[in-house]
Amino acid sequence: MARTKPNAEREHRIEMEVVVDAYTEEERALSWYYYLEEHLSFPFQANVRKAMASSPLPAGEQVSVTALAHEDLCRVGIFVWARWGERDVVAPLAQLVSLNSDKSTQVAVADWHYWHDQGYAF
Repeated sequence: MARTKPNAEREHRIEMEVVVDAYTEEERALSWYYYLEEHLSFPFQANVRKAMASSPLPAGEQVSVTALAHEDLCRVGIFVWARWGERDVVAPLAQLVSLNSDKSTQVAVADWHYWHDQGYAF
């Protein structure tokens, strides 16, 4: 995904709430995991915003996001469990746009999209 226009408010929140004391890749990954664990309310409906090689979900599909994937998997990126038709799949959160979630979930998902789309890495 192309870099998005810088957002000072979001940058500040991410720096001060998510990765404030995270200095290594592992610390940043865990910081993101725990931030999302605290702010996401499951389940929520989501739309697949783009196809990704790491996921079977095609763009435009709607899924129900049911949980964060295991912490160990989220050390390389943030993944969630999603119900897609009759299947439960693990998908990158960067692939999904929240449709009907509470404000905290919307902000947390948008924070992750921003971080991911800016090209930041753990």
